[in-house]
Amino acid sequence: MRIYETMFIIKPDIAEEEREKIANGVVEFLKEKLNAQIDNVDRWGIRKTAYPLKKYNEADYTVVYFRATGENLNELEMYFKVRPEFLRWQTFRRIDLEKKERKTAKKVETVENTEKVEE
Repeated sequence: MRIYETMFIIKPDIAEEEREKIANGVVEFLKEKLNAQIDNVDRWGIRKTAYPLKKYNEADYTVVYFRATGENLNELEMYFKVRPEFLRWQTFRRIDLEKKERKTAKKVETVENTEKVEE
């Protein structure tokens, strides 16, 4: 499975509880439709934007790290497109995290092999 990061920005004029439900809805969508394994959900809350987004100067930011095959990522894009509460979103593959994970796995494997040889 590949590692992905998606960030989405929700309109700030929606109630906090509703924004939380929206963020949880994205996580549930990832689990159900993409069969994704969620690694981390990072809710940043309301932050000032770098420039106005649809007349908003601040917005609610959320970052989700997940593992998926990548076959149905266009469904995630459609999920964001059809819901007006999302101002912006972006999903991309985190190759750097994949490489780091493989490198760590190799080190662990090497240590285990060394321990077996010493026995």
